[in-house]
Amino acid sequence: MTRLVQDSDLDGFKIGARIHGGAMASIYSVTYADGRPALFDMVMKVPLMRSGDGGENIVSFEIEHQLLQVLNGPHSPRFVAAGDLSRVPYLVMEQIQGETLESFIHTHRNQKQALSIETITHLGAKLAEAVHSLHQQNACHLDLKPANVMISKDDCMVLLDFGLSYHAHYPDLLAEELRKAVGSPAWIAPEQIIGVRGDPRSDVFAIGVMLYEMTTGELPFGSPTTTGGLRQRLWMSPAPPRALRSDCPKWLQEVILRCLEPQADQRYPSASHLMFDLRNPDQVTITEQGRKTKRKGFWWHFKRWIKAAGMQYQASPLPSEQISEVPIVMVALPNNDVSDATLYALRQATIRSLGTRPGAKLAIVTVINTGLGAGSNNNQSETLLQRQHLASFKKWAEGLNLQNHQASFHVIESSNIAQALLRYAEGNKVNLIIMGAATHGLAMQNLIATVPISVAMRAPCTVILVKENLPFEQIA
Repeated sequence: MTRLVQDSDLDGFKIGARIHGGAMASIYSVTYADGRPALFDMVMKVPLMRSGDGGENIVSFEIEHQLLQVLNGPHSPRFVAAGDLSRVPYLVMEQIQGETLESFIHTHRNQKQALSIETITHLGAKLAEAVHSLHQQNACHLDLKPANVMISKDDCMVLLDFGLSYHAHYPDLLAEELRKAVGSPAWIAPEQIIGVRGDPRSDVFAIGVMLYEMTTGELPFGSPTTTGGLRQRLWMSPAPPRALRSDCPKWLQEVILRCLEPQADQRYPSASHLMFDLRNPDQVTITEQGRKTKRKGFWWHFKRWIKAAGMQYQASPLPSEQISEVPIVMVALPNNDVSDATLYALRQATIRSLGTRPGAKLAIVTVINTGLGAGSNNNQSETLLQRQHLASFKKWAEGLNLQNHQASFHVIESSNIAQALLRYAEGNKVNLIIMGAATHGLAMQNLIATVPISVAMRAPCTVILVKENLPFEQIA
């Protein structure tokens, strides 16, 4: 179709300037034709339907129309209206004010400035948070790339262009119509290449590609243009980021390469797990993968090539189910006036919870009062106190079977215990909180007995309150 004419009216919208022209659609700024104010700036996206264009343009339009109406939250544009396919198809949505991640990367590249590790970590965690929000709504983006990620003015990552996406509650039109791999070659996941759609770990792979690019300035698998070139990522390992950038920390390389595993079940099981590691780099377990500085050799790649030839992929049943099956479990351990019986009960509850959730991440958290250790050696006292608590909690965790789980230990300083625990749970997308129903001595009950109840009432997730069932003398 031809371009829309500026200042013309279409279904009650006044067409403004054309602000973007892509291979599949044009985007125009719009306002209401009757002059009434809008709640936010708006844009109209019009798919291109030229002679010779494939059917994917109109199919992508239908998919994005479906998703924009059901997605909510700050990580996707708000939906306004849609045009009739039989006349002029269009989508009117919120215009996000900010800069695309692609523009942000190119600006630093043109200025020959490498992104700092702190910036990469911050952007990666924000992106993983946005993708996690999408997966919680049973949708997978499947076309994540820097051009489809907007950094808004309030430092929020907003995902754009859902034309190739998948929603578990709607028919997968692309799989039905095209029956071939669709996506952007540089960022597409291995399972997408052989036609598997709907696995949230495909989006984790794309985040890994973006982290690799931000860290090294290069794409891990280049920009292949053939099917054979695309299939190489089923067996080819990229150069370690530390081989291309000497100041890349081992923990960051560990995170990036885990995202880029060819087998989905070897990657992070959810975007929230990835976000957790990016926000807690000191808790990342570094393996040989994080330490290496050379690419794998010929025979390693040959064996992987043989394995990839018969590799089969299966998508998870629902993105939200995938998240719930591998949750982040937080155990709030008391550190003051706590009995051995309480610690035992908390350990048993943790064992039961992890036993039914293989692959879950365990975060062991305590809150110490910032008023402790006042005086000239305040910092040293608090540091010593933190070390003591960390040592005791690691000893407590020795009784857990952590063979299939990653554990991390956190000491938070705050004068408000409940608020600190809630802030940690919300910021790290915790799925389950385990804490004592009454974890302090009688002398403190009047002051802090409401902490478990406060957490249970305001928590963003499920809370298990554990109560002592037996005197400690009977446990043996």
